[in-house]
Amino acid sequence: MLEESAFRDLVRRVRARDERAAAELVERYEPAIRRAARVQLTDARLRRILDSTDISQSVLASFFARAALGQYELDKPQQLLRLLVAMTQKKVAFQARMQHAARRDIRRTEACGPSADQIAARGASPSQQVAWRELLEKFRERLTEDERWLVDQRALNRDWNQIAVELGASPKALRKRLARALDRVAHQLRLDEL
Repeated sequence: MLEESAFRDLVRRVRARDERAAAELVERYEPAIRRAARVQLTDARLRRILDSTDISQSVLASFFARAALGQYELDKPQQLLRLLVAMTQKKVAFQARMQHAARRDIRRTEACGPSADQIAARGASPSQQVAWRELLEKFRERLTEDERWLVDQRALNRDWNQIAVELGASPKALRKRLARALDRVAHQLRLDEL
């Protein structure tokens, strides 16, 4: 794992939308996300229609959008790992509920060809990087001007205390305001359904 100062620099670069930092993060953490997804995908019928690569892409898309918008306070690699595993568990549980709620007969779904785990390359493909960038732009478009300003301040690596002093508000209130805005936009963009 990375030492804490190098890790904080990586997170800062991800917030600043540095593509190399994003690729480095994917390379380091995607195997753990896929492993967590495989552990959660215990039902063989569900695995036929959903694999760890699908879950990993969804988790990373959500993470990059929210990280670039300044939602996460991450100081240690273990915090990021716990966050990504928790996101993975929630995505798998959501997909399982969706399959059950739609009453889809997943017993009839047959696997064809090798699984994506056997053919997928490591790291984000160029198309995934473009998709993440487009998702981030859609996210920003749906934020209010004040919310975008908060996001920009976080991208400049300003901490909540500095921003709060400038605005005459509490750091906790600002953090909650941004979290609610990001949750609202994620719901509008249906990111939880990915």
